[in-house]
Amino acid sequence: MVFSAVAASAGAATVTVKSPDGRNLVTIDSDKLTYAVSRDGKPVIGASPLGLNLDIGSLGAGAKLSGHTGRSVKDTYDIVAGKARSAPDHFNESTLAFAANGKAPQFELLVRAYDNGVALRYAVPEQAGLSSFKVMNEATQFNFARDYDCWGANMGRFDTSFEAEYDKTKASAIRNFHNFIAPLVCKTGSTTFAIAESDVKNYPGFYLSGRGDAGLGVMVTLPPRFDNNRDYRFRKSVSANVQLKGQGFQTPWRVVMLGDAPGDLAASSLIPTLAAPSQIKDTSWIKPSKTSWDWWNDWAINVPNAGVNTATYKAFVDFSKEMKLDDILIDEGWSVGSDVEPNPQADVTRAKPQLDMPALLQYARSQGVGVWLWVQWQQLDNQMDAAFRQYAAWGVKGIKVDFMNRNDQEMVDWYHKVLSKAAEHQLMVDLHGAYPPNGLNRTWPNYITQEGVLGAENNKWSARITATHNVTLPFTRMILGPMDYTPGGFRNATPSSFAHRNHEPQVMTTRGQAIAMYVVYDSPFQMVSDSPAAYKNADGSWADGAEFIQTVPTSWDETRILAGDIGQYIVSARRKGDTWYIGAMTNEAGRTLKVPLSFLGKGTFNAQLLQDGADANHLKASASKVSAAQSITLKLAPSGGAVAVISAQAMRPPG
Repeated sequence: MVFSAVAASAGAATVTVKSPDGRNLVTIDSDKLTYAVSRDGKPVIGASPLGLNLDIGSLGAGAKLSGHTGRSVKDTYDIVAGKARSAPDHFNESTLAFAANGKAPQFELLVRAYDNGVALRYAVPEQAGLSSFKVMNEATQFNFARDYDCWGANMGRFDTSFEAEYDKTKASAIRNFHNFIAPLVCKTGSTTFAIAESDVKNYPGFYLSGRGDAGLGVMVTLPPRFDNNRDYRFRKSVSANVQLKGQGFQTPWRVVMLGDAPGDLAASSLIPTLAAPSQIKDTSWIKPSKTSWDWWNDWAINVPNAGVNTATYKAFVDFSKEMKLDDILIDEGWSVGSDVEPNPQADVTRAKPQLDMPALLQYARSQGVGVWLWVQWQQLDNQMDAAFRQYAAWGVKGIKVDFMNRNDQEMVDWYHKVLSKAAEHQLMVDLHGAYPPNGLNRTWPNYITQEGVLGAENNKWSARITATHNVTLPFTRMILGPMDYTPGGFRNATPSSFAHRNHEPQVMTTRGQAIAMYVVYDSPFQMVSDSPAAYKNADGSWADGAEFIQTVPTSWDETRILAGDIGQYIVSARRKGDTWYIGAMTNEAGRTLKVPLSFLGKGTFNAQLLQDGADANHLKASASKVSAAQSITLKLAPSGGAVAVISAQAMRPPG
């Protein structure tokens, strides 16, 4: 049954919505306007308030239920580039309608239950006399049934790059002055769940703060609006409300992702599933790819006076072709007045004199290599139409936009604007300094990846990128959508020998973990971040693992998380065509993993393995015949990793 309603009192009812498999249940008390979530009959979210506080009244407790309807949907949709070729859109839904209450308008509460989570949103339909209103704050809470173990990234402030560790914390330690970004991931003992949001439009993104009382759980906090000062250093918040018009309005979905184990969330596509369908009819030009990149290795390429100039980027084109990469990414510094700050004198339609952009683009095309360009967001905003026309004329494939660093309503609207206009010119987009994914990559599939993750760039100036951090990300940040972590560090060091440096930086994990990231981490636009020399031996042959990077896909037909736990280890299996790729990563503890191959079909397959070798910079290659009845054993060094390629086709072991 889609939903059921039991009369509780005159004009009130308890409405329940079950997932198609019957395991997840949402219970709505329409009189108190609270909801609760259970899985397999066990409470996950206790009775929690719902509602919006408007400048014209409150939508919440006391509103009278005027009716409700239900529906079931069983569908699938195609994914342009991502962790699978398609995803199910299978749910039961109930829409509860509430009558106007005093000055507050009529509103609706939409409740959905999927097999992998539940979601709620508010809607204010068109109605006479309602031309505009403001949301002053949101009353939505997620009250916990017990003192769960949780993992979250507390940003503290609202002007942020959304990059932090997802630290383990008890629910009872979360305070009302904390501002956690999505997702907040928690364990009940039998269930792993995550609080997130989806389909954000004409509304700010959210933070999660403690309730401010003695109870366990979190509440939705909306960031303040900011003034229009273009210099982010001096931008000040001006109000904490959301400006809206009354011609029909919906809030984002408030989502509780659910699974039996942390890996169930990592394999889930619930967040994009809840978002609006693709607004791009012809997506044939959106192509997943791998790219060389100048900034992380500090332009470390064998060219005299290497830097932002034509010769340097022609050399990166040559490297990408030799490495069998698709693209090059030209980072900050290429355009006139380029800067990480707004700089109103900048011109993002013109390259600096030392970089002959037309000649470079022509050379790249002759070598079959695409080009991406970095831009600072305010500089792009000042010239967006002209810039996109110029980039399209040059033949640029995509843009990396940086330093947005907030998720208020104005910035959310800007995301939709830039992605829409980029699509008109068939430009793919990678947003940095970006708020957490909320399904926008389904609505605008040219939004092929994004940052909003504490990634490998931090190895240049800190020791924060530990193996524990790396195996926490797949179960936290990555469950929402692709992340531009920027892997590929091939100067591998142990934690005790690691030293941060800007030029040719190191990573404090093994070569096995470096290549495993290309299987474990979702990003259809994937960086190969180190300098060309890092991928070569002294005799000019490819270094351990370089050939694997050349061949590993960046978009998949199927994803399964075979094993793992938050901050401990992960084993991911990805299928592309008839070939499976397995990636395994561990924290600072070495471990031996036995990986069952029951997901394989009938017959015998060839398995090529690359595992941690004699030291952090070397790998051990092996090959064997396997079947679905067998397992493979992966031995991971401390801070290490491994990969396996399993195919019916005979292949030389990568390495």
